Amino acid sequence: MNFTQIYDLIGCAGVVLFIVGIAAVYITVWNIIYLRGVLRSFKQSFRGMENTTAERIRRAYGKSTNPLICIVRDVVTTHAAHSEDIRAEVAYLFHKNFKPVNNALTWLKLIAAVSPLLGLLGTVLGMVRVFRAIAENVSPDPTMLAAGIWTALVTTVMGLVVAIPALMAYYYLTLRIKELRIEAVEYSYRSLESARVAAKYEAEQAAA
Repeated sequence: MNFTQIYDLIGCAGVVLFIVGIAAVYITVWNIIYLRGVLRSFKQSFRGMENTTAERIRRAYGKSTNPLICIVRDVVTTHAAHSEDIRAEVAYLFHKNFKPVNNALTWLKLIAAVSPLLGLLGTVLGMVRVFRAIAENVSPDPTMLAAGIWTALVTTVMGLVVAIPALMAYYYLTLRIKELRIEAVEYSYRSLESARVAAKYEAEQAAA
């Protein structure tokens, strides 16, 4: 079956839905793998961020690209001195460092919202095809009518098949992001406290 035959079966709306569905799968898989890798890498690196001063954290992790490490590093080295509301600082840094993920979630939600509308568009186009065949022929070809009805029905199904998993993936990833934000707040408090204790200990050692 070549592209022309597939196009005749699903119409332009169906082709668009297929492309949109592939995009939704890519966004979902990429973000799941990325978020898991970020958390795993962060937990492995966090041992080196405990019981050390802010200056050492800055030197050791200044070039890190892991967004969670960047959040904790910036809270300990910079933002804690600007505000005592660590949750607000973490929220700002979280939005800043996880911007690609937030953008991907926006696209995923858009796909979930638009897919049923594309399916409805395919349904309307299919029914227009059927009514045109009826209007242009005194005795319409049943095969032509069936093809139009097929296009109308299959695009509706395709729209739902794309929208439902996309919406489920969006809420799953949203929950993962919320969990990571809680992790960022918790580890920021822990790192900030351990950095203060380490700085106090070094000051006492220097004074002794």
